[in-house]
Amino acid sequence: MHHGGGKQAGGSETLQLWVRPEPFTLGVLPLPPHPKLGLHYLKKISVYAKTKGKQGFPRLSYAVWKHVACNKLQLSEDLAWVYFETYDLLSHPSAEDRSEQEGVSPGRKSVETFKFLLFLYIQQSNKISLRDSSLVTGEEWPTRSRSPSPDPDGRTSHGPKGLDEQNHLLFVINHLDEMMGLLVEPDQYGDGVHDQLLSVEAVQALGFVIEGSSNGKQVKPVHTIAMQQGVQQQSGYSKISQSFSFRSLQTWVRKHLGANLFGITACIATGRRLSWTKPVEQDGRTESSPGKRGRVATNAHIASKQNKVLILSQVCKQTVSQSSEVVTEAHIKIHRCHFSYIYLLSPLRSVSIEKCKHTTVVLGPVATCINVVGCEHTTIIAVCRRISVSSSTLCTFHTLTPSQPLVFGGNDSLTFGPYHTHYPQLESHMTQVGLGTESNFWDQPLALGPDSQEVPVFEIMNPRDFYVFVTPFDMEGDTKEIPGGLPEEYERALHHRERDVKRWQRTVKEAGLSKEQKKQFQSIVEAKFQAWLAETGNKRQLDGLVPSSPTHRAAMDSPR
Repeated sequence: MHHGGGKQAGGSETLQLWVRPEPFTLGVLPLPPHPKLGLHYLKKISVYAKTKGKQGFPRLSYAVWKHVACNKLQLSEDLAWVYFETYDLLSHPSAEDRSEQEGVSPGRKSVETFKFLLFLYIQQSNKISLRDSSLVTGEEWPTRSRSPSPDPDGRTSHGPKGLDEQNHLLFVINHLDEMMGLLVEPDQYGDGVHDQLLSVEAVQALGFVIEGSSNGKQVKPVHTIAMQQGVQQQSGYSKISQSFSFRSLQTWVRKHLGANLFGITACIATGRRLSWTKPVEQDGRTESSPGKRGRVATNAHIASKQNKVLILSQVCKQTVSQSSEVVTEAHIKIHRCHFSYIYLLSPLRSVSIEKCKHTTVVLGPVATCINVVGCEHTTIIAVCRRISVSSSTLCTFHTLTPSQPLVFGGNDSLTFGPYHTHYPQLESHMTQVGLGTESNFWDQPLALGPDSQEVPVFEIMNPRDFYVFVTPFDMEGDTKEIPGGLPEEYERALHHRERDVKRWQRTVKEAGLSKEQKKQFQSIVEAKFQAWLAETGNKRQLDGLVPSSPTHRAAMDSPR
């Protein structure tokens, strides 16, 4: 493993560079990379973009990209748009930017050309995952350590943990020469690229993939660090030409490129452990084994807002509920949770849900993506900019989203339904992440997997099977109903069911039961209800909603 880091010239602070996780974890699509997204064709796109004036460089319009993608690269129009939209959703850090972009038609959108070319280039990194079948079959992802993890019934299964960071770092180390080569001005392409200069704008583009810190705390883009007074000599920056030496910059990046100080691996190793879960009860006994308890870790105490990470792993047969600063605008990883209910009711940056079974996840608004991988019998309820699903079975998604849900390979029996819950601060949180109700494509999933031409792997929920979901917490806030309301056919189905309930109540009332009969009837109904609660697992959810400690009550106000 390559470990970067070193002393700055003229100072004792440690300088560290690392690979930005977002472009890889959210930007790289779980598809076999297109053969024409290699260096040769991407350089051709760069040259072509330059000939298109302001439509091509320094920003590439969707019209020019669509022409190149569909006519030169033979991508489908759907895939061309998904690549463009994926980069676009990663490139607007503020809620104001994201809100403004919501109403912009595709024809008027543009992206930064150099950064977009890097984004297309790193799609090749998925070859590593596909070689290990991780995204196609839902198998464990490759990593160095192999440690056992408990299943819900207490058995231990052996396999590597699902961490990609080492692969992303190795990909950049092995391909840095080509990635930097893409950023040489197109009119300077040719032999001897190592003697060329890179503009400040080109190195800014490299910041899409690489960032770092010169003091172990404040995170900065790579070009900002490279242009610092004590670093310029090593990084090859010349104030006179206002450009970088290609060779010197590459040597400097390689020297300092290492593990992400604020990544998932670091959070697992050194993050703060949170006591959000209780030991699991088995047959009325509380298990004391640490392996039975869910693991929750965060770096919120040391990370900036952009680098905040929260991990929930191996939560089993429990309810976890949080609405707090720890989760606000964090990158969330929910991993191997079974038979649980998870409520994270704060505005979130991104969410990864991996290898969960028989679990319900209710999320606050997600600014970028929810990625669901290798899940079974799992329900996701969220307002989000996008949701993608791969290698999952018998899962249900209730979303409000301005993007088509993406259905990749290895899925079966997915159901998409309308967003059907609310909590008091929901609309306030939506505003914080720049999401509204104007456009909602929850019912237009786009199948992009290798098996997308075969038997349909998803369906739209039948209104007869639809129920609203009550988020069971009292909080301060103004939201009193589902944002944007329900589609007419689902609203109608609810009215029909309410009418049936009232008819049943009237029948019972008019039956003329004696006091003893009423008591007997009530006990029968109660027994049936308790049996239903036990059979469906809802009893566990209700038990889990009882606040267990003052800490829990502070994090989430008391249940209804």
